[in-house]
Amino acid sequence: MEEEKLASAQKSAAEAKYIRMTTEPVEKLVAQLAVPTIISMLVTSFYNLADTFFVRQLESDSMIAAVGIVFPLMAIIQSFGFFCGHGSGNYISRALGRKDYSDAEKMAATGFGYAVIFGLAICVLGLLFKNPFVTLLGAKTEAAASASLDYMQWILIAAPFMTGAFVLNNQLRMQGNAFFAMLGLTSGAILNLVLDPLFIFKKGDLLFGGAVKMPFGIGMAVGGAALATGISQLVSFVILFLGIHFSDNIKIKLRNFTFKPYYFKGIVQGGLPSLVRQGLASVATMSLNHAVGLYVVGGETIDAVQAAMTGVSKIMNVASSALIGFGQGFQPVCGFNYGAKKYNRVKKAFYFCVKVGFAALVLLSAVGIIFSGPITAAIAGSSELAQSIASFTLKVQLAVFPLMSWVMLINMMLQNIGMTLSATVVAMTRQGLTFIPCVLGLPLLAKLCGLDPVLGLEFAQFFADLFAFIISFPIGVHVLRGMKEDPADETVAKSK
Repeated sequence: MEEEKLASAQKSAAEAKYIRMTTEPVEKLVAQLAVPTIISMLVTSFYNLADTFFVRQLESDSMIAAVGIVFPLMAIIQSFGFFCGHGSGNYISRALGRKDYSDAEKMAATGFGYAVIFGLAICVLGLLFKNPFVTLLGAKTEAAASASLDYMQWILIAAPFMTGAFVLNNQLRMQGNAFFAMLGLTSGAILNLVLDPLFIFKKGDLLFGGAVKMPFGIGMAVGGAALATGISQLVSFVILFLGIHFSDNIKIKLRNFTFKPYYFKGIVQGGLPSLVRQGLASVATMSLNHAVGLYVVGGETIDAVQAAMTGVSKIMNVASSALIGFGQGFQPVCGFNYGAKKYNRVKKAFYFCVKVGFAALVLLSAVGIIFSGPITAAIAGSSELAQSIASFTLKVQLAVFPLMSWVMLINMMLQNIGMTLSATVVAMTRQGLTFIPCVLGLPLLAKLCGLDPVLGLEFAQFFADLFAFIISFPIGVHVLRGMKEDPADETVAKSK
């Protein structure tokens, strides 16, 4: 009897959510859902930036380079977490749009189960083959390799919790419960900010040019940054799991987990673009690391260039996070209304997000270009060479950054509505189809023209973003034009 009452209450909550998501003005819905996701993404990106910021206080380019060298591993973990999270979350939002609650329950448990399995596999394989793995990731000097091993081991141990947390976060968001997702991510982020200095430094260490003296600390250096991240991810995992339990979300029950191909196919359809995008981000960063070793001469110079590129990457991730958070507010609106065949609302929400996103990125890019020097000095390497390279690279990348409002949002929409092939192509453009050839080819072109090969590395992301926009724009326009008008929705809109 109690189970029947609980099921009835959950069904009523789902019905109320369906009505809200398919009738309220899309601008209002996106704004309401985007505020917590923007906060979540900003806080998450800032705490990822915090690792580099605090490691920067160690005054070692090789340790900063280590954070960038291990980044491809983080991207691999994220790729499987997003694969299962976006795949199951997109499926669930469409299932709720169809009012098929039993189907949604099976996908919730299956997506979560696969994520934990993938995380465990990465953990075990990574620890078994950590030495060759560091070389594969792009460590080029002995100092950078040693620091990378210290950093990598804790990230590997935390991998199952990281993949699981990504799924919980996405399932919460895709069902319109962005507040609980924000709570889980921000709690872990704040904890990471507290633990970073405690684990990295030892008693008596001087920070910020001697302005602060550590009263206590463990003194694990760059390894401490990774341990802080691992503990924070575990805490986020627990809070997000509790958020699923106490919210009106579809509950994750292990008995609903299934290996049926049908549900794995559903994960693939909604999550493959994320797997490809994040997987290519990993390959792209490894390509950058290897390109530095190929075209740059001298151990200290190599570490300086890698440190500079690491810092710029972290800064650009912060800049991207606000747009991604805004797009995440669009995704449940898109999923519910596409599942309910209210295509006009899908297109209206999309164009609203593109316009707002473009305007915001223009302003953000202008500020970043003006203050590129002090911004990169705080993050990107301790040497003058590293800071000089980072400042110029940041300016170059920000020059075309507003175009990413279209690229990222069209990718999210295509993924959300189940257009796997188109979404995957768009996902591949920025970090795969365009960046990898640019980062490997432009330094050679610069060298042949008698210029410093580093110039090619500095412009690689600029041309990659430009080409990504050129490729994704016609794909997005074609799909949007192909969405048939919804007569019922059009009638309601006109009556208002």
